[in-house]
Amino acid sequence: MELNAVADTEDARFALAEFEAAGALLRGHFILSSGRRSAVYLNKSVVSTDPARTERLCRRLAKAVHAKFGEQADVVVSPAMGGIIFGYETARHLERPFMYAERAKEGFALRRGFSVRGKRVVIVEDIVSTGLSARECVEAVERAGGRVLAVACLIDRSAGAADAGAPLLPLARLDVKSYAADDLPPELQAIPAVKPGSRGNPS
Repeated sequence: MELNAVADTEDARFALAEFEAAGALLRGHFILSSGRRSAVYLNKSVVSTDPARTERLCRRLAKAVHAKFGEQADVVVSPAMGGIIFGYETARHLERPFMYAERAKEGFALRRGFSVRGKRVVIVEDIVSTGLSARECVEAVERAGGRVLAVACLIDRSAGAADAGAPLLPLARLDVKSYAADDLPPELQAIPAVKPGSRGNPS
């Protein structure tokens, strides 16, 4: 299948070209972290094995954040583990401190002495599908007294439908269909499902 951006912008073309060049656009039958199924998996872990490619993508994302918010952001926060590399590199280009939220019993929490109280925060994610990880990270920041300006990400694969808990600022917004496990189209029913991502699942 062809993978097209909802809006044909320079940022979207750039991001998709980088994923294509990295061999990070996979076709098959994948189980997403939400439990839903998809014929497309965006393997951001392959992308981040190349420091130069990661730097290019995060520089572009930092530019988009700066264009939207100027110097407003005080801190960049990412959910662990998947967002850490991209969040750190984006923070480096924004010249802002970087912190990360970790999985707790329920959702995410800021630990290790990280403080966002009274700070304006940009959360940086890698790929947004349902927005659950981003939303839990937003909640963690707000519980810690921070104010979230936006969730910035490389790719929003929900075509804008994901609830990230804050305004979503992606380089590319895609319309990638997903399906309930008991409502698969014939082409996915014919292929064994795989879970290549972290925690045994794609994100």
